[in-house]
Amino acid sequence: MFASLAHRRRFSDLSEAEVLALAISSEEDDGRIYATYAEKLRADYPDTAAAFDAMAMEEDGHRTRLIALFQQRFGKVIPLIRREHVAGYYSRRPVWLVENLGLEHIRREAARMEDDAADFYTRAAAASTDAPTRKLLGDLAMEERRHHDLAEHIAASQQQNGVRAEEDGRARRQFVLTWVQPGLAGLMDGSVSTLAPIFATAFATQNSWTTLQVGLAAALGAGISMGFTEAAHDDGVISGRGSPIKRGLASGVMTAIGGLGHALPYFISEFRTATAIAVAVVFVELWAIAFIQNRYMETPFLRAVVQVVIGGALVLATGILIGGS
Repeated sequence: MFASLAHRRRFSDLSEAEVLALAISSEEDDGRIYATYAEKLRADYPDTAAAFDAMAMEEDGHRTRLIALFQQRFGKVIPLIRREHVAGYYSRRPVWLVENLGLEHIRREAARMEDDAADFYTRAAAASTDAPTRKLLGDLAMEERRHHDLAEHIAASQQQNGVRAEEDGRARRQFVLTWVQPGLAGLMDGSVSTLAPIFATAFATQNSWTTLQVGLAAALGAGISMGFTEAAHDDGVISGRGSPIKRGLASGVMTAIGGLGHALPYFISEFRTATAIAVAVVFVELWAIAFIQNRYMETPFLRAVVQVVIGGALVLATGILIGGS
């Protein structure tokens, strides 16, 4: 890593030909990113996809103007220089990291991209000694800032005609179906189903280490089982619930967390202290589940409390009674 950093050029050391070549490659990359966002969003958010299509076309227009200026000044051979070759130059997050984070995150990333590009053109224009080059770079800086303003204008327009609210509603529903619902199911299963075996073991053995071993096995085993089950039983194509890998991860991880919450206190060797902490953790988990149900699944809070807290308390009592008998 340090070797690659050492071989990067400083922006101040670039010639004007290299600055233009860098701008050309950056516009090409940004246009492809916007086109990818548009394709990703087209089925569910056509209005936002259309905005990204327009931005991709604008980036292609910028690239064409830059190429024309480069060929006029320096000839037809454009040197290969990309943003990763220049120290301190702004970077772009990988598309696959951003596109999976939801509509609003994609919008914020696009706004950041426009700001970065505008700052670059402003800096490049200030360093240029050629009047036509300085003018073009300055014009592009203003256009990139107008892109940001255009994106905000489109968002405001969509807000007024209800499109933004409709798209945001679909995004929220998809988030709930893909992440919250399987994660909540996993958290409930991990928190509730492991109560009886863990506390039965605790009160039967009065031994923290044995209880911890059983708890770890129950939590991790349940997490693996729930994750594979969620991923395998529905590919998301017909149900529209999204990627089975995402749902499997959400379900498996949250199942394991639910079980580990009241197993890990048994790292404490003093049994009574460990058990008191574990019981407290159980009630925190159950109230958290009730809150999530109310917040994302729109379950009335009182009903969620009855379903989760009272049910979990009964399972906890069952484990204690069986282990203590």
